[in-house]
Amino acid sequence: MPTGEIDVPYVAKLARLALSPTEIQRFGAQLGALLEHVEALQKLPIEDVAATAQVIPSVNVLRDDVAQPSLPREVVLEAAPQRQGSYFRVPQILGEPG
Repeated sequence: MPTGEIDVPYVAKLARLALSPTEIQRFGAQLGALLEHVEALQKLPIEDVAATAQVIPSVNVLRDDVAQPSLPREVVLEAAPQRQGSYFRVPQILGEPG
């Protein structure tokens, strides 16, 4: 589609964009170049290309789940902002006031 067929002010109005004359000219040229590229892509022979949702293989990169020793309870509780005995104390969000 040649650039002359694109009504940039109308498209800008539909998108509720206020464009200056300079912007209209610049965006018109950019839109024209984009549409020319799409037109070139439409001419590619793709009849023998299988439909796919992903063009490169997608694999999960996972490590083995191996049990490891955790930190001692006292070391972890020392870093807690608040503690109650051997537990973390957190702000109440549900239930009875406390």
